[in-house]
Parts: sequence; structure tokens; C-alpha cells
Amino acid sequence: QVQLVESGGGLVQAGGSLRLSCAASGVIFTIDRMDWYRQAPGKQREWVAEIFSGGMTNYADSVKGRFAISRDNAKNTVHLQMNSLKPEDTAVYYCNAAITTRPAWGSRDYWGQGTQVTVSS
Repeated sequence: QVQLVESGGGLVQAGGSLRLSCAASGVIFTIDRMDWYRQAPGKQREWVAEIFSGGMTNYADSVKGRFAISRDNAKNTVHLQMNSLKPEDTAVYYCNAAITTRPAWGSRDYWGQGTQVTVSS
């Protein structure tokens, strides 16, 4: 009933920029936290950034100062602006959101299918 769809991945040279987007659709009452995670080949999935409905943000140390997370609450979307990209940023990037579909049910986490980001050296 809830879908998260990422877009914006691709191939970019080191030092370049990409902007990822994630749109949530379906039966949505509220969205509290929206996150980006990433998973590089052979590595565990790692948290990248989060943004709460009021606008507060947090970042992993590895991306602080280079990435910026933002959201449009009216459109149920979250974006990740990635600047000064490095080869080590290469990964599949996943959108995650804490969504309440019915007020009495509380929130649960939903995941997107992922979008590939490849940074060449």
C-alpha cells in the first residue's frame, strides 16, 4: 500500500554532483523521519543521512559537508544532493521512511528498491 521510488542515480566522475530523489505514494497519514542509506559491494548497508518532518537533519561523518538532505512534505518526497563525490561513495542508495498509514497503527519503516550511484576516479 506504500511505495518508495528512488530516482537520480547514475555514473559521475570524482568531484561531480548528483541529486537523488525518493517519492512516497499510497495510503499515507504522516511521514516522520526520512533517511538515505547506501550499500557498497561486499559491505553492509550504512546510514547516510536523515531528516525529520520539522526539518532537523543529521549526517554520517563520511558525507558531512558534501551531502545535503531535504524534503518536500506536501509531495512526500526526500532529496539527497551529493557534491564533491568520491569513488568510495559508489553504492546502491536506498530511501527509507517512517510512515504512519493509519493513526491507530503507529509508524513502520518502508524501503525503496534502490538506485545505483557510481563514481569513477
